[in-house]
Amino acid sequence: MASTAEGNAVVREVVIAASPETIWQFLIDPARVVRWMGVTASLDPRAGGRYRVEVVPGDIAVGEFVEVDRPHRLVHTWGWKRQSGSVPPGSTTVAFDLIPCDEGMLVRVTHSDLPVPTAAERHRRGWEHYLPRLAVVAAGADPGVDPWIERPEL
Repeated sequence: MASTAEGNAVVREVVIAASPETIWQFLIDPARVVRWMGVTASLDPRAGGRYRVEVVPGDIAVGEFVEVDRPHRLVHTWGWKRQSGSVPPGSTTVAFDLIPCDEGMLVRVTHSDLPVPTAAERHRRGWEHYLPRLAVVAAGADPGVDPWIERPEL
């Protein structure tokens, strides 16, 4: 797995032994999304559709879908619903690119437009936590209980 932070963007990659269609479902189906990230999800995966995931209790990421190119590319805006913080609702962009490779699919996540380096660092940690969970569940295994749901300060 690779991770970089360029400016105030985070790029994270993981190889998943699964078909693009399988991985795609774990990006757009609310019941599947919460198996690797979040407590609840409400998604309308079409351009202009709503993106809402309660990542840990009380912390809700909201935005809207910008690009839906099944099963190759998914782009949505992202920000936190809470009143304070440096990443307001819909102010950043998350792009998932699914790229065939010898081992299955390379999933590249690019989280851009993060306003300050501390926000980039927090989101880098988040993607480094959640993408391996996506890889496990999309490959057909159980990633287990997310320790961040029990202890979000981790």
